[in-house]
Amino acid sequence: MKSRREFLSETFSSASGFGVAAALSALGGRVALGDATRSKLKLVPAKDETTGLELIHLPEGFRYISYGWTRDPMSDGNMTPAAHDGMGVVDESDGIVTIVRNHEISDDRGALSIKGGRPFDRLAGAGCTTLKFDTRDGQWLESRVSISGTSRNCAGGVTPWGTWLTAEETVLGIGSVDNYETNAERAFEKNHGWIFEVDPSGVEDPVPLKAMGRFVHEAVAFDRKSGIVYETEDRGTAGFYRFIPKQNGNLAAGGKLQVAEVVGQDDLRGHVEQGAQFDVRWHTIPEPTLANTRGLTEPDELGVFKQGKSLGGTTFARLEGCWSGNGGIYFDATSGGEASAGQIWKYDPESETLTMLFESPGKETLNMPDNLCVNPHGGLVLCEDGDYGDDEYPQRMHLLSQEGALVPLALNDVRLKGEKGFKGDYRGREWAGATFSPDGEWLFANIQTPGFTVAITGPWESLVNG
Repeated sequence: MKSRREFLSETFSSASGFGVAAALSALGGRVALGDATRSKLKLVPAKDETTGLELIHLPEGFRYISYGWTRDPMSDGNMTPAAHDGMGVVDESDGIVTIVRNHEISDDRGALSIKGGRPFDRLAGAGCTTLKFDTRDGQWLESRVSISGTSRNCAGGVTPWGTWLTAEETVLGIGSVDNYETNAERAFEKNHGWIFEVDPSGVEDPVPLKAMGRFVHEAVAFDRKSGIVYETEDRGTAGFYRFIPKQNGNLAAGGKLQVAEVVGQDDLRGHVEQGAQFDVRWHTIPEPTLANTRGLTEPDELGVFKQGKSLGGTTFARLEGCWSGNGGIYFDATSGGEASAGQIWKYDPESETLTMLFESPGKETLNMPDNLCVNPHGGLVLCEDGDYGDDEYPQRMHLLSQEGALVPLALNDVRLKGEKGFKGDYRGREWAGATFSPDGEWLFANIQTPGFTVAITGPWESLVNG
């Protein structure tokens, strides 16, 4: 008999797939014909029901509630960590949803305090927090640390049994120099670059799932039918990977890490025609824990990737968001395409094919999609993480809709003058962590910096059908 959590996960997965095939098969034809993909729907300033500030723009009729700002006190006595990133709803009970949220922190100044558990690395400052939200009353309820002692927790994915896989976007470790932070020497006690399974309660000690690989991880998605786990890599030269567990439902038991070869395509970072479809085959990585190219005096983060290339693996441009639904695995290449503004791909495990769904013609249309999720009302939600300045392109969330249009969902308009302890223009900071409640009524998402979470609700059908 399936547990309630397994039933929830499968039900949500099926619901989330509604309309995706129709939405994205229509898209290719529209773009190929040169039709505009952007909806004329207008976004208007909206007041946060928590602070009263106009932090974001939303379609008419939508509202939101912010929570868990950086440094806000949490229910366990800790202050909320910074750098809110990937996120997923892992459970629902009588309208109360449980969410696990990543914090992409690079610091080595000490691990987050965690009640009832232990940090993986006492000097690594990242981790995850667990949040609870009442979907009936529209109220945030509590938050607490659920894993600590990890580094640069970027994205991840929800398991079918109601836990969260959090992925480290780094291979730094003992004696490493951090190129992201002006070559700062890191004092970590353990090596990083792993995926961890997070119990939302935070009582389980962190155990790295080493067979899933040590590389610059981003997101994770499950094929619930086969139990295979798909993984993305956030580098300028990136591979698309899958992990075949020895035991379905027990990732700690080990398994095989494989890289995708898109047949006849050594490098897919440039322009790809809309609707183009390719066959895929897979190759097993011999040493999944090899973080850097063997023999180099300076680390390069390419140990797993180069093994894959030597076997025929295909190169992608910064693979980030990854989500399952409607029998497919959807993922994006953040800097892919002719305009280096992003590509949306679909992998079909049944037919072993990869299809180009959408390539951004320019950053004014879609500016480097990062996290994504399947929308239960049809299509995909895309979070932007562009590389332009605040004034030129404030960051947005989009719905890649059922009609094949890019419908704007939200725009970052965060400008603070000391409110919540922050000053500055944060409009160019990324959206992250998009994930829906199982009933499809609430969309949860993060503004990574200054760091807060929002719960958004409104007339979703008006966006899909408008």
